Amino acid sequence: MSRHEHVMAQILSGASDANIAFRDLCQLLCRLGFEERVRGDHHIFTRERVADIINVQPKGAKAKPYQVKQVRDLIVKCKLGGYSVD
Repeated sequence: MSRHEHVMAQILSGASDANIAFRDLCQLLCRLGFEERVRGDHHIFTRERVADIINVQPKGAKAKPYQVKQVRDLIVKCKLGGYSVD
């Protein structure tokens, strides 16, 4: 299992939202086709044909759990990366 697949599985499982590395979350969003821009410590992700804008900030080296949940909900809602929950 690649690092990308491992991070995707962690996020989709919902079992370890507080243990997702911020860098891994940002890399995953980029691999899913999002464009990143940075304003201070705010990393803002947008993607064509996705109306939602994802805004994440680090908490130390980790991603904030509620923001990981937002990313998970967006992945499932928009069926990104071939993942969906029916």
